Amino acid sequence: MKKLMVEDSVGMMVAHDMTRVVPGTFKGVGFKKGHVVKPEDIPELLKMGKKYLYVLDRSSGATHEDEAAVRIARAICGEHLTWSDPKEGKTQIRSEIDGLLKIHVEGLKEINMLSDISVATFKSGMPCKRGQTIAAARLIPLFTSQEKMEEIERVAMRFAPIIDLLPYKRKLIGLIVTGSEVYEGLIEDGSDAFVVKKFEEYGCELVRKIIVSDDAEQISHAIKALRDVGCDLILTTGGLSVDPDDVTLKGVRSAGAEIVSYGTPVQPGSMFLNARIGDGPILGLPACVFCSQRTVYDILLPRVLAGEEITQEDIAGMGHGGLCMGCDVCHFPNCSFGR
Repeated sequence: MKKLMVEDSVGMMVAHDMTRVVPGTFKGVGFKKGHVVKPEDIPELLKMGKKYLYVLDRSSGATHEDEAAVRIARAICGEHLTWSDPKEGKTQIRSEIDGLLKIHVEGLKEINMLSDISVATFKSGMPCKRGQTIAAARLIPLFTSQEKMEEIERVAMRFAPIIDLLPYKRKLIGLIVTGSEVYEGLIEDGSDAFVVKKFEEYGCELVRKIIVSDDAEQISHAIKALRDVGCDLILTTGGLSVDPDDVTLKGVRSAGAEIVSYGTPVQPGSMFLNARIGDGPILGLPACVFCSQRTVYDILLPRVLAGEEITQEDIAGMGHGGLCMGCDVCHFPNCSFGR
C-alpha cells in the first residue's frame, strides 16, 4: 500500500473497503476496495474523517485481506461447505446441505493462535440447514505476507478438515411403542406428534410402528420384525424406569442387542437406552419425550442420523451442557443444551 494525502489520491485505487457511519441512520461501505478516486469523492472522504488514503501497491507481493479470507476458508473447509464473496476482509462459510457440523476444535485453536487470523464457528455437533452460515473467517490486518498465508495453509492441512459437515443418511425408522395402557387402548398413542414428527424433519421415513404391551417377549419379537422389514434405526418409547413392569431393557437384550449404555447425565432424558443390534442402532426413549419439549432424543438423533456411533464415553461426556434450562421460550438448538 501507499499512504497519500486524500487530495493527492485522485486516480488511485482504494486498497480496502472504507466504512461510512451516519449515527442512527447508516453503517456500511462508503467506498469499496478497487474504487478509483474521483475529484468529487474528496469532500465525502474528508467527511468520513479520512485525511490520508491507502491505495493499492501490489508490487510487494503481499496478500490483501479479501484474498486472504477466501484462502483461509478454502484451507479449513471440508465437503458440503461454501463461502461468500469477501467483504471488508471477511467471508461467511455456509452449509450446502442439511447436516451435522463437526469442528476439529484443536485445529481451530491452532489456526486462531496464528497472528492476524480470526475464524469463528458454531459449536461442533450443531444440526445445520442448507444455506445456513456456520462460520466466518477473516484477516485482521489489511495485508499479510505470502509466508503467513502458507503457514496458515500448512496448519490447516495437519487437521484437515477443520470444519466439516456430515450429511444425514436417509434412515428407515422402525418404532416400538410400549405400554399396556396404550396397547389396550386406554390412552391415545402420542408418538406421531412427539417422536415421529422429529425424525421426519430430517427426511426419515417411518417404515412400521408396532404397539406392544409391557412384555419383554413382545418387545423382542417387535425388534426382530422391524429388522426383517429393513429398518436401519429402531426407536422404542417408554418402559425404561425402575418400575418392575418396565421391561424395555430386558426386551431389547432378549432380541440379541448389545447394551452400549443405559442412563445418561442428561436431563430430561436420564433413562435413555443406547443399544445396537448388528450394525443398527436402537435408541430407547424415556417417557419424558412425551412431556418435555427438548430431551436427550433431540441431542442424539441428528448425530445418529449422520452416521455417528454413540459410545459410552460419548454419553458420559454429555453431562457438561446436559441440563436443559427450561426456558419459557425454547430456542434449541441455539442454546447450551447438549453443547
